[in-house]
Amino acid sequence: MSDDEGTKAPLGPLPRRNWLAGAALAGGASLLASRRAEAAAPGRTWERSYSGTGSERGQRPGEAGRDYRPSTTLDGATLEYKVVDGVKVFHLVAEEVEHEFAPGLRAKCWGYNGRCHGPTIEAVEGDRVRIYVTNKLAAPTTVHWHGVFLPNGMDGVGGLNQAPIMPGETFRYEWTFRQNGTYMYHSHHDEMTQMAMGMVGMIVVHPRNPPASQRVDHDFVMMVSEWHVDPGTARPNPNEMTDFNILTINAKCFPGTSPLVVKTGDRVRIRIGNLSPMDHHPIHLHGHYFKVVETDGGPIPAGAQWPETTVLVPVGSTRTIEFVADAPGDWAMHCHMSHHVMNQMGHGIPNMIGVDYKGIDPKANKVVGGYMSMGAEGMGDMGEMVDPAVKGGHKMPIPKNSIPMVGGVGAYGYITMGGMFTILKVRDELVGEGDPGPYKLPPGTQSVVATAEELQRDGIEV
Repeated sequence: MSDDEGTKAPLGPLPRRNWLAGAALAGGASLLASRRAEAAAPGRTWERSYSGTGSERGQRPGEAGRDYRPSTTLDGATLEYKVVDGVKVFHLVAEEVEHEFAPGLRAKCWGYNGRCHGPTIEAVEGDRVRIYVTNKLAAPTTVHWHGVFLPNGMDGVGGLNQAPIMPGETFRYEWTFRQNGTYMYHSHHDEMTQMAMGMVGMIVVHPRNPPASQRVDHDFVMMVSEWHVDPGTARPNPNEMTDFNILTINAKCFPGTSPLVVKTGDRVRIRIGNLSPMDHHPIHLHGHYFKVVETDGGPIPAGAQWPETTVLVPVGSTRTIEFVADAPGDWAMHCHMSHHVMNQMGHGIPNMIGVDYKGIDPKANKVVGGYMSMGAEGMGDMGEMVDPAVKGGHKMPIPKNSIPMVGGVGAYGYITMGGMFTILKVRDELVGEGDPGPYKLPPGTQSVVATAEELQRDGIEV
C-alpha cells in the first residue's frame, strides 16, 4: 500500500534541523498554492467555519494503526468506542470520582467514566461520531465540544442550545468531524462549579491519510489545570478565584506525574490543552527547542511556525508542539509561573527571608510544643522536612490528606519543584516500557564542586 492509502512510513532517527527544514519546504509549497488559489478568486479573503447540517454521512471509520498512530494520555486513558453502521459510538458517564493528585493527596472530584480528567476522545477527520452522555451526578449538566465545528444544536450550552441533562438522563450528541487537530470537551452548565470539580477532557482528531512528514513516533496529550484543595480537606473548592494550590498535568501534580519516555532521534508531538479556571500557563521544555505547529483553530502553515522553548497556553486554548528528541538525558518540563510548580502553598504568611529566629524557637516551644520557625533561607527544604520518602532528619507533621509544598526525591538530591512539573526522559536505548529510572550522566558532563586547582587556574577568587 502507498502512504496515501493509509499505511505508516517507517520513522528512523532523523536530524532535527533536516526534518524541520523539509517540513518548511513542504509547508512553503502549500502556502504558495494557497496564495495562488486566493489570487485566482479575487475578493475571497475570509474562510468559513463549516459546521454542517448534522446529516452528513461519514467516511470509513478511521482505524488505529492503519490510519493513525494512537495518542498517549499519560496518567489518563482513551475513551473506547464501537462501530455501529459506520458510526463510531462513544459513551461518557458524568459522575463523582475519587481521584489521587499525588501519593498522599486524594479528593472527591467530578469527572467522566470513573476518572478525572475525563478520557481522551480520539477520532479521524471524516469520522461520523455518536456520543451518549449519561448523568450520574446529583446536578444537571451538559457537554460542550470546545473548538469542534458541528451543528448548533450539538454545541452543548445548557439553556441556549439544549435542555440540561438532568440526573439519571442520557443525551445523544452526533456529528461528522470536518476538521483535524486538538480540541477539548467540558461541562457548559454551571461551568464555574463543574469545570473546577474536574469535568473536562481532551479531543484528538487525526488527519485522514497524512503525509509521512506529519507522522511522529510519540503523540502525547496533556491537559493542564489548577485547583484549590485546602490542606486536610477532601474536595476541590470551586469558589476559589486566585489562590490555586494544586497545579496539574493530566490531573496529577509532581511527584505524581508520569515522565514522557522517548528514544533518541524520535519525532515527538505534544498536544497541550488548558481549561484552568483563571490562569494561562507558559510551558517550558529544557534541553530542546520545538516548533508551535497547531492551535485549536487549526494547523499553522510551516512557513508561519516559529521556534520556541516555552509555549504560552492561554485559558480555553490548545497548543501543539513538535520536536526531535536528540539530546539524551532527564529534561524538566514545567509551567514557568514560579508558584505553579508548588503544592498546597500558603500565601497568607509573613516574609521570613533573612530573619534571625535562633532565639525565638526555644521560647516558642514552651508555649507550642514542637514549634519550628522556617523560611529564613527560603522554602526549598520544606519538602525534605515532611516527605516520608526522605530518610532521617526532623519530620514536621502536616495535616492528613496533604502533600509537601515542593518536591520529590531525585538522583542527586531533593527536587524542589512540585505542581505542574514533569520530566522528558530521552534515552539512546530503551528496555521494556515505563520509567527507565534516572539518567546515567557520562563522566565529565556533570556540574560538580570546583576544585582549588581549577579556581586558581582560572583566576577565580572566592
